[in-house]
Amino acid sequence: MKVFHLPDLGEGLAEAEIREWYVKEGETVKVDQPLVSMETAKAVVDVPSPYEGKIIKLHGKANDIIKTGAAFVSFETEQGENADKGSVVGKLEASEKTWDDGEVIIGAAKPTATTIKAMPAARVLAKQMDIDLATVKASGPNGLITPDDIKRHMEHSAPSTHLPGQTETLHGVRRVMAQMMTQSHKEVVPVTLIDEIDITHLPSKSDFTVLLLQGLVAAAKAEPSLNAWFDGKNLERKLFSEINIGLAVDTPEGLFVPVIKHAETLSAIELREKIDSYKHAVRDRSIAPADMQGATLTLSNFGMISGRYATPIVVPPAVAILGCGRSRDTALVKDGKVAAGKVMPLSLTFDHRAVTGGEATRFLSTIIKFVENSH
Repeated sequence: MKVFHLPDLGEGLAEAEIREWYVKEGETVKVDQPLVSMETAKAVVDVPSPYEGKIIKLHGKANDIIKTGAAFVSFETEQGENADKGSVVGKLEASEKTWDDGEVIIGAAKPTATTIKAMPAARVLAKQMDIDLATVKASGPNGLITPDDIKRHMEHSAPSTHLPGQTETLHGVRRVMAQMMTQSHKEVVPVTLIDEIDITHLPSKSDFTVLLLQGLVAAAKAEPSLNAWFDGKNLERKLFSEINIGLAVDTPEGLFVPVIKHAETLSAIELREKIDSYKHAVRDRSIAPADMQGATLTLSNFGMISGRYATPIVVPPAVAILGCGRSRDTALVKDGKVAAGKVMPLSLTFDHRAVTGGEATRFLSTIIKFVENSH
């Protein structure tokens, strides 16, 4: 019997979620036949079979979280080869590694009679729901706690006094977003600056997203400290000459942030083409994992929906994010006279561990001047 362990589905991802199995236990498959659809923090990919043979066991079901390197599919094969097979995500390593208690035990480096054994997905779920694993009844082999055990425990222990409504465990992009926001809350020291841009002189059909992207490029050149990554553990800062801007895109599945690489080299037309291309790719889930990595700055144009000001969240290792609120008509004072005008609110959040207040204010001022001087 050969055990296929879940490979890395995208540049160091620690886990993936099962969306749909294409095969069943007892079924015979061929090499490179799609086995399952998996959702990661970056994309949805099909995982092909590394072997030809009969499927003995599928280690998980839809919505289960599988750790990279964990047992995934057990095969009965006639041949003993153990070669790498090509796939949509690169090369999948066909592994002969067996499940080790050290991978699933909580509370000790080595197994003992008093340790609690739990699948990685069950461990993550228990932590998220603040459940003591010692109170959970195990149904897996050799006393192993499974995600279903956690869910059953939650159902049986839920107080009857809870308000009506269905509890939903976060999956996929929403789950990853929750983890990233938690990381930001623990690590970043955020400060938010707010101001407004006078856009009275600009035509109503102006491409304000492109203008803001160009303003970010100008600001990053003027104040490179905000176009950077920060390592809080080692207190190290890395400044970048290239400007890679993450563009927050809202979808029913959650928040995606595709990255416009080398924005400083792109014209206004090229920026718009890139925005439209990424929005389409995000909505049909065809965006490549590499296109959502490497942001040195982020733009959240939430004003396209609603809201004036916000406190956008900086996601490490980046140190700054610009939020753009909904523009509005207002009274403006010019040359001592009050006149009708239109303004666009901005909210700049920066990590005060890596950026000074002076650097941040000059950065924001550069964006404002760039847009106000545009025609």
